[in-house]
Amino acid sequence: MGQTIAYLRVSTNQQDLRNQRYEILEYAQKNNFNIDDFVQIEMSSRKDASERLIDYLFDKLEAGDCVVVSELSRIGRSTVEVLGIINRLVTKKVKLIAIKQNLTVSGNGDMTTKVMVTMFSLFAELERDLISERTKRALEAKKAAGVKIGRPKGATSASKLDGMEIQIAELLQKKVSLTSIAKIFEVSRGTVYNFIQSRKLVT
Repeated sequence: MGQTIAYLRVSTNQQDLRNQRYEILEYAQKNNFNIDDFVQIEMSSRKDASERLIDYLFDKLEAGDCVVVSELSRIGRSTVEVLGIINRLVTKKVKLIAIKQNLTVSGNGDMTTKVMVTMFSLFAELERDLISERTKRALEAKKAAGVKIGRPKGATSASKLDGMEIQIAELLQKKVSLTSIAKIFEVSRGTVYNFIQSRKLVT
C-alpha cells in the first residue's frame, strides 16, 4: 500500500492552514487511515503550479499513493489548472481525495475515473469559452462606444493589442493558451507572445 500525503496551501492566513490540517486529520481518523506526510506550500495563488512547488509534490509521489486536500481549490486556481493536475495524478496512478467536494478520483484509470476526468475537461473548456465570450463582448462594447483601442499612431513599440492588457492578463491567469488568445483578438500567436513579453504580463 502506498503513502498518503496531505497537500496544504495558503496565502498568508495561518488560521486557514490550521483549519486545512484539522479537516484532513479529522477525515483520516473517521476513515481509518493515517497521513504519512504533509506537503505545505505557503505562496500566493497567483503563482503558477511550478512556483507553488506542485512539482515538488509530484516528485514525492509514486504509483499507489494517495493525495488528500481539504478542497479542490487548493491544487489549482482555475478549472483548467485543477484538471491538469488531476490528469497528472491519474497518469501517475495516484488517488486524489478532495474532502469538501466528497470527491475521490481513483488512480487506477477505471471507467468512473475516465468519466470524471471527461466532465472536468468539459467544464474547463466551458470556462475558456466563457472567458473568450466575455472578452469579445467587452471589445465590441468599447468599439460601439467609440473608444479607441490601442495607442496613438506612431507611438513607440505600438501593438494591435495595446489597451487589452487587463483582458489578456485575465486570460493568462485562467491558463488560456496563447493560440486561443490569438484567435480571440484575431492576431498571430507571435504577436500575442511579443506583447506579453514586452508588457511584462507574465510575472
